[in-house]
Amino acid sequence: MSDRKYRQRGYQDDERDRKPASKTGPPGAPQGPRERGDRPEGPKTPNLMAAHEVVKCSQCGTRVTLDIGVDSRCARCGADLHACAQCASFDPGSRFECMQAIPARVTPKNARNTCALFAPRTTIERQTGSTAPTTARSAFDDLFKF
Repeated sequence: MSDRKYRQRGYQDDERDRKPASKTGPPGAPQGPRERGDRPEGPKTPNLMAAHEVVKCSQCGTRVTLDIGVDSRCARCGADLHACAQCASFDPGSRFECMQAIPARVTPKNARNTCALFAPRTTIERQTGSTAPTTARSAFDDLFKF
């Protein structure tokens, strides 16, 4: 009988108390990896959502078209889209706040400019969607499956 209150296996157990892990080889011999039981067609691929690239306004977050010209403006807030704040190379921690090698700083960063190195900042957005119920009653019915 042990003087310990709980009987979990641990480093204080005697060797005689422990049971052998496996009968496949001599005790203490290293065992190889277990067989995984893969499917014959290969491993299962994860079910990922579809994704697409979008360009959003840096001021209000509205989606804009991918073809941004020098005089383009956001349809919702009216901000200039051909600006440093909208560029993929914009980095506040870099010299002149741009990751490209530019000779002089462009100010202000949210105003229109004619930089030849401009490329719109794109983000990856998951294509998720759900049909919202039209009324509160239908939402309640859908919740409790009436």
